[in-house]
Amino acid sequence: MPMITPAFKPSRRDFLREAAATIGVFTLGTFIPFGPARAEGGGPAPGPFDPNIFLQISPDNTVTLISKHFEMGQGVTTGLATLVAEELDADWSQMRFVFAPANAALYNNLLFGPVQATGGSTSTAEAFTQMRQVGAAARAMLVSAAAAKWGVPASEIAISQGVVSQGANRATLAELAEAAMRMPVPQKVSLKEPKAWKLIGTHVPRLDSVAKTTGAAVFALDVRRPGMLTAVVRHPDVFGATVASFDATDARKVDGVVDVQQLPTGVAVYATNTWAAIEGRKVLRVSWDTSKAETRSTAQIFDEYRGLLAQPGLQAVKRGDASEALARAAKIVEAEFTFPYLAHAPMEPLNCTMELSANGAEIWSGCQLQTIDQFVAAQILGLKPEQVKINTFFGGGSFGRRGNPVADWVAELAFAAKAIGGRAPVHLVWTREDDIKGGFYRPMVLHRVRAGVTADGAISGWQHQLVSKSIFTGTPFESSSVKDGLDASSVEGVSDTDYAIPDFDVRQHNVTTPLPVLWWRSVGNSHTAFAMETAIDELAALAGKDPVAFRTALLAHDPRDVAVIRLAAEKSGWGSPIAGAGRGRGIAFHHSFGTRIAMVADVTVHGTAIQVERMVAAADVGVPVNPDVIAAQIEGAIGFALSMVLRNQITLRGGVVQQSNFDDYEPTRMREMPKVEVHIVPSTEPPSGIGEPGVPPVAPAIGNAVAAATGTRLHGLPLGFATLSG
Repeated sequence: MPMITPAFKPSRRDFLREAAATIGVFTLGTFIPFGPARAEGGGPAPGPFDPNIFLQISPDNTVTLISKHFEMGQGVTTGLATLVAEELDADWSQMRFVFAPANAALYNNLLFGPVQATGGSTSTAEAFTQMRQVGAAARAMLVSAAAAKWGVPASEIAISQGVVSQGANRATLAELAEAAMRMPVPQKVSLKEPKAWKLIGTHVPRLDSVAKTTGAAVFALDVRRPGMLTAVVRHPDVFGATVASFDATDARKVDGVVDVQQLPTGVAVYATNTWAAIEGRKVLRVSWDTSKAETRSTAQIFDEYRGLLAQPGLQAVKRGDASEALARAAKIVEAEFTFPYLAHAPMEPLNCTMELSANGAEIWSGCQLQTIDQFVAAQILGLKPEQVKINTFFGGGSFGRRGNPVADWVAELAFAAKAIGGRAPVHLVWTREDDIKGGFYRPMVLHRVRAGVTADGAISGWQHQLVSKSIFTGTPFESSSVKDGLDASSVEGVSDTDYAIPDFDVRQHNVTTPLPVLWWRSVGNSHTAFAMETAIDELAALAGKDPVAFRTALLAHDPRDVAVIRLAAEKSGWGSPIAGAGRGRGIAFHHSFGTRIAMVADVTVHGTAIQVERMVAAADVGVPVNPDVIAAQIEGAIGFALSMVLRNQITLRGGVVQQSNFDDYEPTRMREMPKVEVHIVPSTEPPSGIGEPGVPPVAPAIGNAVAAATGTRLHGLPLGFATLSG
């Protein structure tokens, strides 16, 4: 078979920009009014609370929450169900959940606007009042139905543990459900006072644990449709390359391969099973046009970053006169901090299934941003968004990857289904190598900090420069997250630090590269916390002050910040000696996603090897809806971040990513996990996020402990690498 030269050559990963005229995906922003939707006072905008939208009460007396939020392991479905059950006075054993259909008019994230999405550690914060209102409304309607049935005043009726009662009258929720759901939905409902809560703030079993433990839980990778074909795509080895020509002769000879098609992102091999598709791809011959590709190494890219620091940069913060204050400083810290690209590497590889019909399309996916996925697929297929049905399944992790603002893998699936005329359902599968070698990454970042202290130990000037590629530029979220070229996510954690720094100058430098970047668990805070907390620790040392006392003095204006740091210090035994050679203790504090977390790390350094022995965390998350879920998220964040701290990095050599799977991009192993203690600050403040805030303090707490143990400051991640390889 002769080599095939394509008629068009859209870029591999930047195809949403390069091929906008062809596929129309970047008109997303025209159709979806993205942006924060806040009520007066800064909280989430009010949302519907009609129980008919959010609840199903079945004849078996189970109460099923129709969850608008995606469950990827973070426990959100348990949290939302807790809020409903609390106000409904249901028994916890009755509670179940299913995922809501894609319908932003009913199931939108109240902090994102008319967009159905799970992310930004917003789920509990945005739904806290709404889900309680759903439960309260359902309770009121059940009481009304019981009053009508029994001919008694509603004020005499009680509901407790899922039983409706009045005197000798008794009924289950199921017995009253049909009549109750026909009752008018209250326009206003009264919510319980915190002192009356029976479920909120207590330990309840997670709703998804049994199914996941027994294997009954269904993930997108488990989906099978009649006549389904599996597709895998041959992507180029370097970012920005495009297909020049391809030869599918040998691929078509593989038993099970039924078709080969060029897509905007590469060349797709379709087969009756995944193995055959992968084997067919192995022998596919593709010639690439690399004229616009990234072909540099990691070290060369960092050289470009350092060169940018000589330019003025974008002003993120200017408070006072940092230059003048530094001139008066008695002692100065100057440091460069380096952060590599990082892959998300969720346990379940990216995959989703699409079936086309005369009336539209249906998708089966671990879907995190339903509205975006729906719009992207619709535009590619020439459909209206409402013609794209999305079935959401459990996600085997995400850490940001499944919540892609340009829906890269859903777009690829839509192109793959369209390329074969919809003659069969298509299950698109990315192997782990596909995603680690060619997915989206946490940006590579360079920080340069120059900060000083006076003779009496006060901060005297702080200059901070960052170099990074913007995450939000070129996405539907750009209008709400980028102002005059400055991406707020690049500098978050620095520009909005809680520390009282009077003379503060923060500048951002944007870079352009074909490498695609994406939010990664805790987004900009994943690197800014390390730079800030390492520099704060160094300044404390120059000032001759205890790191805890130095921090609390800078945070004296915020009692919640101070309380978290003091709790972590107290529970860790801060101030008491830590015996043994090469042992040290370090602290870090960070405020992100509305949540304050302080961590204390105990480490032992053996030569160049760092052993993290103990992590003590204190967290203020506002109202702790599910304390066990909160603790699990912080424990999980420590495990997730530990591999980033000790070894993980995505490096380039000649533009080619050197890592490929868990053997060379290794997650934290059980044998490496330190002892973890989590302490939650009691609070009646509105709840904040917990999915991401546990990540930022991990690296600086460990780094500061290493400095305490060795007297050496490490300024790059992963710790122990003087320079990045590649």
